[in-house]
Amino acid sequence: MDVVRCQTGSGPRYGVIHAGVIRLLLQSPYSECLYSGEELPLAEARLLPPCVPSKIVGIGFNYALHSKELGVEIPKEPLIFLKPPSALIGAGETILLPAQSKQVEYEAELGVVIGRKTKNVTAAAALGSVFGCTCINDVTARDLQQADVQFTRAKGFDTFCPMGPWIRTGLDVTRMRVRSFVNGEPRQDGSTADLIHPVAELIAYVSQVMTLNPGDVIATGTPAGVGILTDGDCVVVEITGLGRLTNSVKEL
Repeated sequence: MDVVRCQTGSGPRYGVIHAGVIRLLLQSPYSECLYSGEELPLAEARLLPPCVPSKIVGIGFNYALHSKELGVEIPKEPLIFLKPPSALIGAGETILLPAQSKQVEYEAELGVVIGRKTKNVTAAAALGSVFGCTCINDVTARDLQQADVQFTRAKGFDTFCPMGPWIRTGLDVTRMRVRSFVNGEPRQDGSTADLIHPVAELIAYVSQVMTLNPGDVIATGTPAGVGILTDGDCVVVEITGLGRLTNSVKEL
């Protein structure tokens, strides 16, 4: 099932894609998909970020080769940080390069969307909290990340969290190919099989710190191959079995 959020005449609505149309829902889909009977052609829809998280939990340095390319020691425990919901944009929207940074980089990541209230869950039970998966670009001002003690500024600019185009349910999160392309050229190519801390462990770890609510997102880390974005670029995050998230880049 592919769940989207889209703009309608009555405001943002959730829907489920079926045979080229979006079947609109009466409410958020986490407990039950209640169809309103309304439909919208997918080709005509303006897709929004597919969920409204109270928090976006990022995981730093969760691929060994990415840690190596940045010269960072692999963390013994998951390294967590938060991206603000105000950073969210949807598929087809524009990443804006802020004047404060001269080194804004793409980071293709699998996003895991939580489907139920989760606190102190075990790793063995953690995947039961997953509603579905989405593509994320954890855009990062690398120069500011290196200059600051923590990641908030580097990860938190408006437009620094492209997400979408939908949430797909029923996927195996343990072996998903994660790739990125800039202007059609391949840049990153990894697999969630190579995560230092796998998805179930991440959910369990984060839930010991903070309550995860339906719609919250964990961005699971990025493979090696990150690089700089410049004005006019087109960046794509592609996850096998999930789809492609495409965004343009513009200098402010």
